[in-house]
Amino acid sequence: MNSPQSPDRFNEEKATYAVRGAGQPDLEAGVAAIRETLKTLPTRPGVYRMQDGRGDVLYVGKARALRNRVSNYVQVERLSKRLQRMVAQTRSMTIVTTNSEAEALLLEAQLIKRFRPPYNVLLRDDKSFPFILLGEDHAFPRIQKHRGARSIKGRYYGPFASAGSVGRTLNALQKLFLLRSCTDSFFNNRSRPCLLYQIKRCSAPCVGRISEEDYAELVADAQDFLAGKSTKVQRKLGGAMQAASDAMDYEMAAVYRDRLKALTFIQGSQAINAEGLGDADIFAMASKAGSICIQAFFIRGGQNWGHRSFFPAHTAEVSEDEVLESFMAQFYEEVPPPKLILADRAPAECELLAEALCARIGSKVRIEIPQRGDRMKLIRQAQRNAVEALDRRLAEATTQGKILQEMADLFALDGPPDRIEIYDNSHIQGTNALGAMVVAGPEGFRKNAYRKFNIKRAETVPGDDFAMMREVLGRRFARAQREDPERDKGDWPDLVLIDGGRGQINAVRDVLEEMGVEDVALVGVAKGPDRNAGREVFHLPDGRELTLPINSPVLFYLQRLRDEAHRFAIGAHRAKRSKAIGTSSLDDVPGIGPARKKALLMHFGTARAVRDAALEDLQRAPGVSRAVAQTVYDYFHG
Repeated sequence: MNSPQSPDRFNEEKATYAVRGAGQPDLEAGVAAIRETLKTLPTRPGVYRMQDGRGDVLYVGKARALRNRVSNYVQVERLSKRLQRMVAQTRSMTIVTTNSEAEALLLEAQLIKRFRPPYNVLLRDDKSFPFILLGEDHAFPRIQKHRGARSIKGRYYGPFASAGSVGRTLNALQKLFLLRSCTDSFFNNRSRPCLLYQIKRCSAPCVGRISEEDYAELVADAQDFLAGKSTKVQRKLGGAMQAASDAMDYEMAAVYRDRLKALTFIQGSQAINAEGLGDADIFAMASKAGSICIQAFFIRGGQNWGHRSFFPAHTAEVSEDEVLESFMAQFYEEVPPPKLILADRAPAECELLAEALCARIGSKVRIEIPQRGDRMKLIRQAQRNAVEALDRRLAEATTQGKILQEMADLFALDGPPDRIEIYDNSHIQGTNALGAMVVAGPEGFRKNAYRKFNIKRAETVPGDDFAMMREVLGRRFARAQREDPERDKGDWPDLVLIDGGRGQINAVRDVLEEMGVEDVALVGVAKGPDRNAGREVFHLPDGRELTLPINSPVLFYLQRLRDEAHRFAIGAHRAKRSKAIGTSSLDDVPGIGPARKKALLMHFGTARAVRDAALEDLQRAPGVSRAVAQTVYDYFHG
């Protein structure tokens, strides 16, 4: 099997081919398309994609022998109703051959996450997991929260269940080990300790308050602790505190005492007793009323780093062991698996899954189903959490369903909305203007569907909220018309909420009518008299205005949607403004890199002073040659 990191691990140019079919969307046409594929199918391992008439992926599957697996789909009478529906929509297939079935399992998980097919079990989670990163690319390594690709050199500890859990752990680690959390640029420009040093959460290596050797010892202690050797760290701190006390250095003894308190806090905040477990993930499943919850606990170094509930989608008519297998394969596509995985039941093809995960990290991975002892107690606790989380989810869904139905009645919608889009603008006197789109559905906010729109059309006057709304909605629906003209991908909204009143709703209505979009429900949400929350006025395109009782659940829900759009827009605007602060007119001068830009700014003070400087003054700036000075002068005066 190829290495998981090998660049030709899945060479689609060499291993992929498509077999196309044609015909009407019915069962016979689907079977005919599959039979056509079978004519050229090998018996080797691989992955197959079933596609509809437009080429959209319906299902991704893996096989030890492709011909044998795919031939099952032409035996229609043996298929479940779900698979019969899938076959009836199938018009083509794409085949990828692999070196082994384990490799096919890994590729299957990749492709499911990429295409999100409607007939596969989906791990419905739109957030990457946070890790703690302890850098290795600096004499005084930084400790920080990290999401996304692991491109920074260092040691990664995680996953943590949430940003909150990693934040609490980071705060305690800073108190315990006094490691810096600032960026390298901030570190390099300090002339005196920052506030974190004053509150005893940093050792101030930036200004030499600690030697490189002593800081390295703190880093080693942090690595020991994060690797599960907390007892060793505790003994070391206790001995240092006692030694300082014996030497009557009570101030230093107090420092060690506070660090021991931070250690005790971390140890005492564990929700479960995972001592001696090392690195492990714990999974338990609960099912009720057609819904499934999978509860996960993350144990690293014998410490509980949080838990999260997952609610996989498209689980109808799929066995629970198959759901668990598909869930684990997709889950570990993003997160490196630990050496031990505990589950309350065996996933389908458990040995194959373990083999694939071994290939994923290059070391042994065990999947165990405990039957007794302390590990069984952990499984039971995870099961209780799964049942409680599923009960909460179903209760919330019932309440949410009532609210959405009442909202449909209020705004005369065809039915409870499945996709609600909320829009807001943010700017300061027209500068750094942008629009924001937030998306919500019956299951809550869909954060992976949020979008930002930089206001960039020349005809949009800065600060004109009506023009901004016209641009944002015009661009949004122009793209929808291009990418989903048939409106069957689920990307068209059932309801559009606009943060604003009559003017905004009229501007949006006009731009949509110009595009021929006249069947999307629009509602403007305007604050009431004195801008009091609870007295909102809802504006409809036909001129009607609605208000709701101050204690209405629908009102609370609409306020929450509006506030989320406002929060997202403000956050995006602040990020854009912060980025703009760090730019200057010198950035566009050809041949001026960071070093020369810094030299010019240090000499002249501001970019405006550089722009207004005479050629002779530019030539006298340190680090600026005559040729560079001429380039700068010509750029601003040419």
